[in-house]
Amino acid sequence: MTLKDLHPNYFKVFLTFAKNSLIRDMTFRTNFVLQCVSSVGWTLMNVGFYLILFQYTDSIGADSGWDRDKFFLFLATTWFINSIVQAFFMPNAEEFSELIRTGGLDFALLKPIDTQFLISFRKVDWSSLSNFAAGVVIAIISLRNLALRATSPMIPAWHEVILYIIFVFLGIIIMYSLMICLSATSVWLGRNQTLYNFWFYITNFSRYPMEMYDRGWGRPLYGIFTFIIPVLLVVNVPARILARPIDPRTTAEWFFVMWAFVAACGSLVISRWIFHRALSSYRSASS
Repeated sequence: MTLKDLHPNYFKVFLTFAKNSLIRDMTFRTNFVLQCVSSVGWTLMNVGFYLILFQYTDSIGADSGWDRDKFFLFLATTWFINSIVQAFFMPNAEEFSELIRTGGLDFALLKPIDTQFLISFRKVDWSSLSNFAAGVVIAIISLRNLALRATSPMIPAWHEVILYIIFVFLGIIIMYSLMICLSATSVWLGRNQTLYNFWFYITNFSRYPMEMYDRGWGRPLYGIFTFIIPVLLVVNVPARILARPIDPRTTAEWFFVMWAFVAACGSLVISRWIFHRALSSYRSASS
């Protein structure tokens, strides 16, 4: 039997990676707790900042519809997506350049499993999921407040909840695709230690509603980060499904829903092509 005859169960492999990471984190429990507290503390500071901001304005952007409770639902969606990306993908993307430098990528290429899967899921940073829990609390409070002050029922319909989950998943795909593309450049650039900087600069545009960029000097950024590097779709599309800042929804709203689906699929295909193109340029550390 050759290596090609082996067909690994990817879900079981992922569960093994996740279990090993949890055991490793629990070995140093105090450090794990401090990381969770630090993440939640950063989240609470953001909440405090926006609570102060909304004391001086009714919405983010004139006539945008993003009032306090709807914007906090937007923030909760941001934390859902970012916490999952930072927990499952960021630790592995950070180490990709070290695998190249130390020769660890040689061993990864020899494994009877898809190299991109192995590189993407080897480690899980469980402490990053503390922000996911904070997002759940903020989302519940926001939806409750919207339901209490609405003249018509604001409780999301079942199909809106399903669409929300689907487009959160698609947003994660877009973020992952961008991250794997950035990490793959380590093959050409050597020790790419600026991944966090690139990641912060580009994804910072996904943290605010699209209306903030759709006028004046923001329009070039609006076009670039909606249609070329579609990070503006990552949070905006799922958040708009639940928050309904524009009600009834316009044709443009539904266009962005369709474009988010196309962008997620396209991003995944392009990122995989770039990753394999980078691997084809890789030269073994022993050569």
